[in-house]
Amino acid sequence: MMSRLSFMELDEKQCETLRATQPWVEATLGSALDHFYARAGRTPETAKFFRDRAHMDKAKSAQQKHWARIAAAEFNHEYYASARRIGSTHAQIGLEPRWYVGSYAIVLHHLITGVHRLNSPLKRLMRLFRGPSSEQATIALVKAALLDMEVSLSIYFEEAQAERDAAIASFENALNALAEGDLTNELSGLPKSFAALESSYNRTLTRIRDIIGSVSEGTQRIRSGISEISQASEDLSRRTQGNAASLEETTAAVTQMETRFRSTAEAAKHTVGRADQAISTVKEGRGIVDEAVQAMGRVSEAAKGTDSVIEGLDKIAFQTRVLAMNAAVEAGRAGEAGRGFAVVADLVSALAMRAEEEAGRAREQLTMTQAEIVTAVDAVQKVDGALANISGDVSQVHDLLGSMATDNAAQSTAISEISNAVGAMDRATQQNAAMVEETSAAAQNLSSEVGELATLAAQFRTNVGARGGDFRQLPAAAVAALTRPDL
Repeated sequence: MMSRLSFMELDEKQCETLRATQPWVEATLGSALDHFYARAGRTPETAKFFRDRAHMDKAKSAQQKHWARIAAAEFNHEYYASARRIGSTHAQIGLEPRWYVGSYAIVLHHLITGVHRLNSPLKRLMRLFRGPSSEQATIALVKAALLDMEVSLSIYFEEAQAERDAAIASFENALNALAEGDLTNELSGLPKSFAALESSYNRTLTRIRDIIGSVSEGTQRIRSGISEISQASEDLSRRTQGNAASLEETTAAVTQMETRFRSTAEAAKHTVGRADQAISTVKEGRGIVDEAVQAMGRVSEAAKGTDSVIEGLDKIAFQTRVLAMNAAVEAGRAGEAGRGFAVVADLVSALAMRAEEEAGRAREQLTMTQAEIVTAVDAVQKVDGALANISGDVSQVHDLLGSMATDNAAQSTAISEISNAVGAMDRATQQNAAMVEETSAAAQNLSSEVGELATLAAQFRTNVGARGGDFRQLPAAAVAALTRPDL
């Protein structure tokens, strides 16, 4: 206190002057404080510090005692302790300095006015100018008020600084713990002025703790799901590769079938051509058979004419033999003269008999020839019938071969389309296999990323019960779909 009094030049003389103003202060202080508290009650920012009228009266009584100590210039340890309590109380309730300084302005205004009224020149003259002048009293009173204001504000700022230091220390500890990954160190016990900040920090810390806990649980669930997806992808990749190999073999087999069907179609075309040639040959053969039948008919007719000639020769031989017999009879009648003629007649008769015999033999041969011709005609007609049947059968074979050639061509086209479709499926399956491999690689990379994320999340201490066991696995239907053996 001595350093303050010395710096403000509030010496003992001015303290005596201040003590001389004590009656005037006591006479004026009541109305001054009434005016101040009335003003404080009308101001919302200051009215909130008072519960009711009794609370305000209690504060007024304390102010009167404090101002009485000031007017008595008792700037000792008791005064300093009282001023500190006032400043500490103002700091605790959050009274801003502007309202505190404003209260001094109102009270000083009334006190100085009262001093000038009670210590007017006329009244001072009546006291024979004993006591301090109004100027001296005002100076002493203002210095005392400023001293009291400075002590209270210093305590106010010290308390505020102490609160700030405590809050900063608490925040420093909390932030250091947070930097080390400890999410359980919440703020508590901060001054009331930092209550909102404490609540906000704790809510933020709780939110971060929940987020980190959720991240930890999520990474466990994701890791489990990725493991299942990775395993299913590997299984699917192996099956897809197997399917691709099977499709490749199927494509090769279908290609061979297509080649064989094309070859069969070409062979069927050639066979149809040969069947056409066979039909033409059969038609030509039937024509030749018809000509042979006609020729044999003509030979049969010619044989009939030959039979007439033989019959004529037979009649001539018979008549010649009759004539020879007549000549022999006549030669016998002629005697010796006719003997030579008889010999001739005998020879002619023998010749006629031989002619009859040869004619008979010719007739028999001709009859046999006619019979053979009839047989040959029947055989040729049967050949013609057989050729007709062959022609019909060849025509049916031709039609069947034509149908086979058409069907083979259609089947070859269908097989070609199947081959193209299987080839497309093979390419798609190979692409799917590549995509599955990429998916598996992506799942592995994601697993690594999730592992790193889990490692980072594990660096935070959340003090939350382990809930890793309740992670949700992939749905059974999804796993079954990914691991179907027919995929």
